[in-house]
Amino acid sequence: MVQAVSKLLTFDEFLEQYPEDGGNYELRQGRIVAMRPTGLHEQVAALIARKIDVEIERLSLPYFIPRTCLVKPYQQGEGYLPDIIVLDQQTVTEDPYWKRKSSISIGKSAKLIVEVVSSNWQDDYLTKLAEYEKFGIAEYWIVDYKALGGTRYIGSPKIPTVWIYQLADNEYKEGQIFRGCDSIESPTFPEIKLTVDQLVKAGT
Repeated sequence: MVQAVSKLLTFDEFLEQYPEDGGNYELRQGRIVAMRPTGLHEQVAALIARKIDVEIERLSLPYFIPRTCLVKPYQQGEGYLPDIIVLDQQTVTEDPYWKRKSSISIGKSAKLIVEVVSSNWQDDYLTKLAEYEKFGIAEYWIVDYKALGGTRYIGSPKIPTVWIYQLADNEYKEGQIFRGCDSIESPTFPEIKLTVDQLVKAGT
């Protein structure tokens, strides 16, 4: 018996078929994938978002953090739902996907993306790093608060690590590494008050 292979979706088809059950989903290799973060993962993301919001308010920046925002990368059959995305109010309105579908297809729409690492750590360290670079995301954080990444990234024994990548001449410079009591140094929010230890505590 020959089984029918379901059609792989484009990003636009994904938006049209996005499940209306209140869940969070990404498009991976043309298929809709449910994103079910743990409570601790959400606590870490919430702390980061809160600290960034303080800086946005303090500096009166024209930025905001949407509740959800899908990213349409250059790779066909992909659509990402970042843990945190900081959008620029002055440029996101130029994006044809924003008003209609709470999504972006232009890299300059976003100032910063944060991914909090979970069990599928390769997505954040490899796939999304490459795609966000091609997409033109100015700043990208990989927050590995549980030290889940491969030893080639975070060493042995594994240590909770935050990586920050900054775009320069259309490619990411070598990522800055932060651990322990290190204060995170963000190019977009240089005075943010946040350490890796605080993130680890939030996730335990």
